[in-house]
Amino acid sequence: MDSIRELLTRQPITFSAPCRVDAGGTWDIKSLALPLERKTPVTVNMALTLRTTVTLAPWEDGQVRISSRGFSHTETAHWERLPFDSPFGLFFAAVSYFGFHGLEVKIDSRSPVKSALGGSSTALVALLGALEELSKIRAEKRLSRKEILHLAYHLEDGISGGNCGIQDQAAAVYGGVHLWKWHFGRAHEPLTRIPLMDEAGQEALSKHILVAYSGKSHVAAHTNRKWVNDFLSGKTRSGWIKANASVRAFARAIRLKDWNQAALFLREEMALRKKMTPEALDDVTEKMVMVAENAGCGGRFAGAGAGGSVWALGEKANIHVLRRKWQEMLAPIKDAQILDVGVDAEGIRRE
Repeated sequence: MDSIRELLTRQPITFSAPCRVDAGGTWDIKSLALPLERKTPVTVNMALTLRTTVTLAPWEDGQVRISSRGFSHTETAHWERLPFDSPFGLFFAAVSYFGFHGLEVKIDSRSPVKSALGGSSTALVALLGALEELSKIRAEKRLSRKEILHLAYHLEDGISGGNCGIQDQAAAVYGGVHLWKWHFGRAHEPLTRIPLMDEAGQEALSKHILVAYSGKSHVAAHTNRKWVNDFLSGKTRSGWIKANASVRAFARAIRLKDWNQAALFLREEMALRKKMTPEALDDVTEKMVMVAENAGCGGRFAGAGAGGSVWALGEKANIHVLRRKWQEMLAPIKDAQILDVGVDAEGIRRE
């Protein structure tokens, strides 16, 4: 392990990456995608202009300190005993991979804490970008974006104990609006990235989406575990296959900027998700989805649901009506809010 305290005293390093909303998430988990690779498992995600920033600053030699806005505690540990099982364990593991100490990792996210927008994966990608920049300054091997994505996924999958997806990290690395094809059986090319829109199209899409935080933080583990277990048992497999077809159709509509069709297929996927795991919606998020659909939009919980955020897509006039309805609905709920977002064309970047 090498101390980089003096280097950071001269030059702190800051990187950022965007969070996301998605349709088709969970198909990016190997236990779903691999056995049914012949069905062409896909996910569509959209990077959002809610960026997570990670700054590397100097700290005591031999020590690594991690802090994050929105969390009341910080963690500091000696480099020989970095706790990979702590709340910040994933970030300690990333620092350990690069072999550094004498630094503080400061995380600052513009998205609400545990809002189901991929915050921890986004922070990890930004941290890896900053650590990789340190390696470059020290004339060590530089990582490509593809390699950062590979490393972020395997770190998170390993530290979490498996059944981790990769689409959160993919949106953070590349930004934009993409259709992702998952084919983990291919040793050298486990995924295919297909951009659905250029920057002009992404600007247009920004006027057709709405994202809101329900006021209740989410915990993804339970819902993800149920999705995987029910799929493996065969109980919900046919529903997942139908949902995958809906997401492919959603991607085609997005590419054509056919907002009504896109909303239709988003509603279709949401109905299938709700049938398979009704507990992914609580009272507030279920009502938010219903209000979105009544306004002529498609609505969907972000990530694994169970609280967190809901996003909607539709014609601009319908989105305008929905914004007012969601604002009225969320006003009495502590911390609930419409989020000021658009599509972020950039992925990971140095600030």
